[in-house]
Amino acid sequence: QVQLVESGGGLVQTGGSLRLSCAASGRTFSVYLMGWFRQAPGKEREFVAAINWSDSSAYYADSVKGRFTISGDNVKNTVALQMNSLKPEDTAVYYCAAISRASYSYGKDYDYWGQGTQVTVSS
Repeated sequence: QVQLVESGGGLVQTGGSLRLSCAASGRTFSVYLMGWFRQAPGKEREFVAAINWSDSSAYYADSVKGRFTISGDNVKNTVALQMNSLKPEDTAVYYCAAISRASYSYGKDYDYWGQGTQVTVSS
């Protein structure tokens, strides 16, 4: 029902910046939150940031607070993650995800996921 495609990943040096983008298509009117998650090798998937699709309220993991900024455009149906002051520990596959209002109200997991984009920060 909702398709998500990430772009913008790549190799950057410590202290550098990178901007990830996610394009959503399909039944985007049902989206409640758009989020970014990441998973490093051998580690659990972790929450990075999320934005309310209607009022633009933003939420961040403590590990990225002050360095990353999430933004969305529900007219263009895109969400971005601006990553500054990157550290080697930010190296991971980053996933864009979306959850509908119905799923959120029932306590379910995010409904839709992109394929992921690799971010590598060299030391």
